[in-house]
Amino acid sequence: MDTVDKKTRSRIMSSVGQYDTGPELRLRKSLHRRGLRYRTNVKQLAGSPDLVFPKYNAVIFVHGCFWHRHGCKYTTTPSTRHTFWMEKFRKNKNRDRRNVEMLLDQGWRAMIVWECIVKQCDTIELAQLATVISDWLSSGVPYEEISPVS
Repeated sequence: MDTVDKKTRSRIMSSVGQYDTGPELRLRKSLHRRGLRYRTNVKQLAGSPDLVFPKYNAVIFVHGCFWHRHGCKYTTTPSTRHTFWMEKFRKNKNRDRRNVEMLLDQGWRAMIVWECIVKQCDTIELAQLATVISDWLSSGVPYEEISPVS
């Protein structure tokens, strides 16, 4: 049972940010500090990647664990309208997979960084994460995913 009325829930859900999320901003700041330059939310590319590095022909998606179903503690499922939510999450995962496949087919390299890894990093760990990303950008590896060790 929802604790707020339908109109309030709609307003709350519509205010959920798609761009410039907290984890994305933290990661961007850390990468910029490392001297990496990028474009954000390039709509011409499949999935409108959060970060695009044209110099490296690479993109990064900062995936929210709830919407993209990472499986960590942030991957909760609402108790109401279970069928609706399961279908929504299934479609999100399928779309994510298709977007990465399209980018790889077009010669782009793709990385997924899960929000939980960014959320739990302190400043030093965030700098280390930026180093890992920088190394990946220079490596030529086509696909990578960064998530916490379970």
